Amino acid sequence: MAIASTDVRRRLVKTAPPEAYFVVSAIFHYLGPAFAVLLFARVDVLGVAWMRIASAAAIFALWRRPWRCLRNGADVKLLLAWGAVLAVMNSTFYLAIDRLPLGTVAAIEFLPVVVLAVLGARTGRNLAALALAVAGVYLLTDVALDGDPLGVAFAFVNAALFAGYIIVSHRAAQNGSVPGIDLLGMAMLIAAVVATPIGAWAAVPALSDPVAIAAGIGVGVSSSVIPYVTDQLAMARMPRSTYALMVALLPATATVIGIVVLAQLPSAVEAAGVALVIIGVGVHRDAEAA
Repeated sequence: MAIASTDVRRRLVKTAPPEAYFVVSAIFHYLGPAFAVLLFARVDVLGVAWMRIASAAAIFALWRRPWRCLRNGADVKLLLAWGAVLAVMNSTFYLAIDRLPLGTVAAIEFLPVVVLAVLGARTGRNLAALALAVAGVYLLTDVALDGDPLGVAFAFVNAALFAGYIIVSHRAAQNGSVPGIDLLGMAMLIAAVVATPIGAWAAVPALSDPVAIAAGIGVGVSSSVIPYVTDQLAMARMPRSTYALMVALLPATATVIGIVVLAQLPSAVEAAGVALVIIGVGVHRDAEAA
């Protein structure tokens, strides 16, 4: 029975639409900050970033024992690049949102992703889809760059690294010899090593606080384990440009979560932004489907 149930789970993983995995990733992308709020009052932002990465690395180590992928021909250069990107990206993201509104950071983060989507938009239909999604994100985030200059700088660094994350993650997901999730686990272990001199010092005061430790584990699970794993499952069957376009769903998902969980009704402009994003994603067509 156990073997049969395992086979059923594997078939479900392979047959579920890749868009469904992206939606799961998008939802947890915004549940993670709910745990981070508990930590910001107790730990410096770099300490929060380190706790997120370190707890996720520990989970991957126990779950996947990812170092075994090194014996199976894993691309070491790809793993080193991925780990470095994860460590610095997460650190600069928290430094940015500590100084700027989340909507501004989200809009800046979307800018280089647009470039990736444009590079893969080989038809007029897909360019129209991209234009709709960009317009929707603009309406949703109400971006303004008149905030803390250092925060803006961190946001742009985070944005560039997020585009790098998409490139290396997609390459790992498309790798046929080693499961992408195992490569992700190894990259996360490398990220923990890179992030330790950056933020471990700031997390030391929290290591004697059970609430902070629990919140740190919550951040790791909801921000770096579930969304990154579902990213791998989506990217394995989704062109990179399609994934880049679907990133436009992130601010739309945040708005929907605000309606359902927090009863935060959107304005007419925000509702129009959500509609444009959804229409844009719906209009887009993969090259394989075409």
